[in-house]
Amino acid sequence: MIPQRRQLLLKLLKLFDLANLIFCFFLGALIVDLPLEKVSFARFLSMRVKIQNVMLFGSILLIWHTIFSRFGLYHSKRLSTYRSDAVDIIKATSVGTLAIFVMATLFNIRMANINFLAVLWAVCCVNAVLSRLMLRYVLKRFRVRGRNLRKMLIIGTNYRAVRFATGIEAKPELGYRLAGFVDNDWSGLEEFQNTGYPLVANLAEFPAFLRNHIIDEVVICLPIKSCYQQASQIVSLCEEQGIISRFLSDIFNLKLARLKSEPFEDSRMVTLYTGNMEGQSVVIKQGLDFIISLSLIICLSPLFLLIALLIKASSPGPVLFIQERLGLNKRRFRMFKFRTMIPDAEQKLPELEHLNEAGGPVFKIRNDPRITTFGRFLRKTSLDELPQFINVLLGDMSLVGPRPLPLRDYAGFDQDWHRRRFSVRPGMTCLWQISGRNNVSFEKWMELDIQYIDQWSLWSDFKILARTIPAVLKGAGAA
Repeated sequence: MIPQRRQLLLKLLKLFDLANLIFCFFLGALIVDLPLEKVSFARFLSMRVKIQNVMLFGSILLIWHTIFSRFGLYHSKRLSTYRSDAVDIIKATSVGTLAIFVMATLFNIRMANINFLAVLWAVCCVNAVLSRLMLRYVLKRFRVRGRNLRKMLIIGTNYRAVRFATGIEAKPELGYRLAGFVDNDWSGLEEFQNTGYPLVANLAEFPAFLRNHIIDEVVICLPIKSCYQQASQIVSLCEEQGIISRFLSDIFNLKLARLKSEPFEDSRMVTLYTGNMEGQSVVIKQGLDFIISLSLIICLSPLFLLIALLIKASSPGPVLFIQERLGLNKRRFRMFKFRTMIPDAEQKLPELEHLNEAGGPVFKIRNDPRITTFGRFLRKTSLDELPQFINVLLGDMSLVGPRPLPLRDYAGFDQDWHRRRFSVRPGMTCLWQISGRNNVSFEKWMELDIQYIDQWSLWSDFKILARTIPAVLKGAGAA
């Protein structure tokens, strides 16, 4: 399932939960508190709604939504059971009903008596559980058909590892695809090879394999007592690059990653993840990305057309420059920019490598001879970046996030902690853009990206967006 559809689905689910609460309010009132025979239809239409009541009911809806979010009802539930989902819903509904009881006591809401709250709780629980069951069924159908998949790499080739892989493959509705197994040579390896599962690397080759392949999750099934050192290094490497790791025992000394436990079959999976990008705030971030990018594409379409005409008039070649970049977890995507160079600029790059003025693996020279006259203006004003709103709309990028790098630059990375920048969706602007861009060293650039990931919040995104506008107007660090 593509990100936009997933976000739309989450929004519909949230709206359903709020609509369900409103429905249960009216149902409870009809059943236990409102004598319909005494209220004529004309009188019902003539009733006036007080602003205080509207504000109070709005507060109840907000509290209800917050409680449901805090209980993780809008998080991915791939490995959870129907029972655990139902328990979470009942807990959230119970806390929400208790919150309504407290507000009814504080604000003297007479209709919220015990009978009313009992009906509210019961109907909300039933409707919410049924909606989740239906949603899980629909998502399973999507995953069985090859949509919304995650790549999983299993470390270890023992019986536990094979049993786990078998369990995952037996449930295609979970949406996982095995990338293979990693292990050293040992006495049971021949027996593992008879299973037909692919052994893609040994433990020494694992770091290189992780760097060069799309991996969303790593599951460690090594014998902990005899392979603690190797398992610890694997977890550190995943932690460093921002890749989810799972294992069956909580034994590691973590520096950055946080831990949560999830049920699977008769075991519990422990998940490690870095950064703050999870939960309700991420949903809001992606929703804003979609709405803002779509609005700006529509509003700026005359400017898009004007720039396209000027590019065509000033130099031969296409209007757009399209280049493969690395996105979330090193997934490749085609990034759009207005063309600012001569058509064969990519082919001429090797001739200019010796003039590179940037540190690290990136390539930058101030007076690049490949840039056209109009292209220099576009770069100075950052107007060449406008087509990336299309990438944001498609879900490949975000408005705010680490800049997506070309494949050439990534090939020059020599520090694994740099690769953690790929654990989040790349963006059009970030701390690097508002801190001087090309005037900032590569090492400092990477540090700013990691700082953004570790300290992320919606408020920090708003601040970066606000500071981006004056930085663009000044043309600070643009090349």
